[in-house]
Amino acid sequence: MSPKDWLNTIALLKQAFEDEVELDLFKLLLTTDEREAIINRVKIITLLLDGSMNQRELKDHLGIGIATVTRGSNSLKEASPEFKLWLEKNLQP
Repeated sequence: MSPKDWLNTIALLKQAFEDEVELDLFKLLLTTDEREAIINRVKIITLLLDGSMNQRELKDHLGIGIATVTRGSNSLKEASPEFKLWLEKNLQP
């Protein structure tokens, strides 16, 4: 994946939101399983930031593998403090 391709993809997503066709674009680009994986990643990040569950409890709560939870946790560790604050403000429990 080249950085230019990634930025072009982000620009397309941004334009889809501006034009209010984001649901159509996501249905076109992502399979049902891929959409479910994104939903689970958001849930993982939300619950990890909340701090109410450890990774094993989270795995059982969401019915997913521990490796999936660990990947979400590792991604969150790489996020800047400013971005974590943004996430906490914008994620819905």
